Amino acid sequence: MKPDFARTSGDYARHRAGFPDSLFDRLATYGVGTKNQSIVDLGTGTGSLARGFASRGCNVIGIDPAQEMLDQARELDINAGVQVEYRVARAENTQLPDASYDIVSAGQCWHWFDRPKAAQEVKRMLKPDGTVVIAHFDWIPLVGNLVRATEELIEQRNPDWNMGGGLGMHPLWLKDLGEAGFQNLETFTYDVEVPYTQEAWRGRIRASAGVGGSMSSTEVKEFDEALGALLSKCFAEAILNVPHRVFAVIAKTPGVLPG
Repeated sequence: MKPDFARTSGDYARHRAGFPDSLFDRLATYGVGTKNQSIVDLGTGTGSLARGFASRGCNVIGIDPAQEMLDQARELDINAGVQVEYRVARAENTQLPDASYDIVSAGQCWHWFDRPKAAQEVKRMLKPDGTVVIAHFDWIPLVGNLVRATEELIEQRNPDWNMGGGLGMHPLWLKDLGEAGFQNLETFTYDVEVPYTQEAWRGRIRASAGVGGSMSSTEVKEFDEALGALLSKCFAEAILNVPHRVFAVIAKTPGVLPG
C-alpha cells in the first residue's frame, strides 16, 4: 500500500529537507532551470523543486494528488517570495497540453508512480527539444550511524516498511526513460551533510513513508517517543549531521540529436 503523505503534510513541510541549492547549480550546467523556461514538476509535494526553479525565474506548474501537500507548498512559496501554479492531478494523467513545456521534473517521487505510464506522460508534455529531470535526495544508512539506527526502529515498529538500506542511486530510472524512447541520458550524484536538531530529526522521521505516511496517529506518537529515547541514549548531540546523497537523471526528448 502506498503511503498517504497528506496525513503528515504539516511535518513534511516543516521538517523534510528540501533539495540543496547545489542541485539547481548543477542542473543549470545542463541548461535546466534557466530564466523563463516552462517547467512542470510532477509529484511536487510541498514544492521543493518547483520553488527552487521558480526562484530562478522559471514559470512552474506543480502537480500532486494531495491537496493538503499543495496547501503547504503555497504557504512555503509565500514565505520564499515566489509564485508557482499548483494543480491536483496524478503524474500519469496530468491533463496538461501536448508538447508545451521545456522541462518536466520529478523530485523525491518517481518511485511512487506507475513509472512506464509516467514516462509516457512526460514524453507527451515535452516540447521537441525538451528535457526530463528525475531527482532524489536520500539519507544514507551506514553501520552504526543515526540513519541506520532510525531505520531499524522503523522496521521494528512497521514490518511492512521495506525501504531501508538504500544507496541513494536508482539505475532502474534510466531503464524507464530509455524504454520510453528518451535519449542522451546522463546522471550525476554527490553527497552532502544535512544538519538537524533533535526535534527536527524526529519531525523528519514522522514525515516519512514508514511512519506518518502509513502508521495510525497513536502509532506515530508511540514511535516518536521511542525515537526520542533512542536519540537521548545514543545520539545526544544538539546538532545531528546526517549524510545524504543527491542523485539525478537527465534525458532529452526522443528524436533530439546531440548538439
